[in-house]
This record gives sequence, C-alpha cells and structure tokens, in this order.
Amino acid sequence: MSRRCELTGKAVMVGHNVSHANNKTKRVFRPNLQPVSLASDALGQSVRLRISMNALRTVDRIGGLDAFLLKAKDDTLSVKALRLKRQIAKKMAKAA
Repeated sequence: MSRRCELTGKAVMVGHNVSHANNKTKRVFRPNLQPVSLASDALGQSVRLRISMNALRTVDRIGGLDAFLLKAKDDTLSVKALRLKRQIAKKMAKAA
C-alpha cells in the first residue's frame, strides 16, 4: 500500500533536517493518511478511502464526496476514486 492520498495524490516528500550549524541530513515528510468512510449521496452508499486529513477538510468545504470527485482532475485520483467518479457521473446523468 503506497503512502499516497487517493483523492489529492499527495505523497511522501524528501527534504533535509537543518541543524543550527547548517548540517543537513536527509528526512522524509509523510502525509497524514487515515482510512475514512465517506458517504456518496448519488450512489447511496459509503466508500472507504485512504486520504489525507487535508483532503478530508477540502471534501467537507466543497460539499461532499460527490462534488469533490466531479471537480477533481483525473490524474490526481487513484484507480478506485476514478471508478467512483465514473459511477457518480453516470448516476447524475441518468437522474437528469
């Protein structure tokens, strides 16, 4: 299981610890990933995704999983999230 957010694509970054004497040692910045169940209004079910807490705040701000996925670019989404996006778009088109 990779350390990558399924919605935003946020992943591990590499940088340096810098001491007072300006010595640099490698370090890793990991995203705060948590398994979360999000409810899809269009599909009428909850979906379990491994997302960053920053992405969770964004989903809440935008107005739910369906709205977030429909706005999101395909290249940032995981395979599972892309599948969800297509299902939601199909349901929305059928309802309209």
